[in-house]
Amino acid sequence: MALKVAVQMDHISSINIAGDSAFALMLEAQARGHELYHYTPERLAMIGEDVFCRLDPVEVRDEKGNHFTLGETKRMNMRDLDVVLMRQDPPFDLAYIAATHILEKIHPDTLVVNNPAEVRNAPEKLFVTEFSDLMPPTLITKDRAEIDLFREQYGDIVMKPLFGHGGAAVFRITQDDLNYGSLYDFFDVTFREPWVIQQFLPNVKHGDKRILLVDGEFAGAVNRVPADGDLRSNMVRGGAAKESELTEREREICARLGPSLKEKGLILVGIDVIDGRLTEINVTAPTGIRAVKRLGGPDVAKTVWDVLQAKVK
Repeated sequence: MALKVAVQMDHISSINIAGDSAFALMLEAQARGHELYHYTPERLAMIGEDVFCRLDPVEVRDEKGNHFTLGETKRMNMRDLDVVLMRQDPPFDLAYIAATHILEKIHPDTLVVNNPAEVRNAPEKLFVTEFSDLMPPTLITKDRAEIDLFREQYGDIVMKPLFGHGGAAVFRITQDDLNYGSLYDFFDVTFREPWVIQQFLPNVKHGDKRILLVDGEFAGAVNRVPADGDLRSNMVRGGAAKESELTEREREICARLGPSLKEKGLILVGIDVIDGRLTEINVTAPTGIRAVKRLGGPDVAKTVWDVLQAKVK
C-alpha cells in the first residue's frame, strides 16, 4: 500500500543522519515504496479549511554527506497526503504552536503524527506532571521564595527551562552552591515562563534511559550515560548510548503511560527515566530510533510504519 508521506522537519541538509529519528522513519517509508516529500514549517499556508504547502519530493540514502536528493518543488493541498510526520526540532515556541493549529485543520483526514492538538496541549515538561507519583519531587515556578523552600527540603536540585530541549541550560545546584543567586538572576532575565526545579538524582551518572513507545506500547530503549564531568546525558551533549533492557519498574511506568498516550494519538513518544523515576515525556520529535537499532535492539521505525499503515488503512 503506497502512501503519500510528507515530513515537516528542519531542512534535511542540516541533520546528523547517524542519530536522526526522522531520517530513520524516512528510510523505512522509502523502503516500503511510499511517496516521500520534505518541507520546512514556514512553507505551510492555510486558506479557510485548506492547507497548502510547497513540497519537495525527496530520495534518501544512508550515506553520510550524500544522504538526500530533492526533486522539483510541488504546491500541494495537504489533504491529498496520507501521512504528515511533524518532526521539526523545538523550541516549543509560538511558531511551533502555530504549526500545530495549521496541521490540526487536516487531521485526521490526513494522519498527522503526533496528533497536533495533543502535541500543543502536552508540553513535555508539563505533561509529565500528570504522572507526578512516578517522578522525582518537581516544582514548576520562577518564584525565588518557592525555590528556596524546595532547596531547603530536598538539598541538591536541578534547574532547567520549561521549554528547553536537547539538554540546553540544565544546571545542578548543590545545597551550598554560591552560584545559585547568579543563576537565578540569569534565568529570570532569560526565560519569561516558569522553570522546572527537580530534586537531583545522583544515579544519573549511571544513565538516563530513553524509552520509546509506539501507539502506547514499549518499542525499544537505550541508556544514555553522561560524559565525564557533565550532568547531561543527551547524546547531542556527548552522552554515550548503551544497550539496555527494561527493569520491572520501567515496565510499570510504560504500562501506566501507554493508555493515555494511545488515547491522545501520541503515536511516537520518548520517555526519560532516571533511577526508576520518570523525568520527561517527549512528544514533539523524540529521538533514539537509530541508537536502539545500532545497539542491536528492535527496528522502531518498522514498528512505527506498521502502526501508521494500519491506521491509514
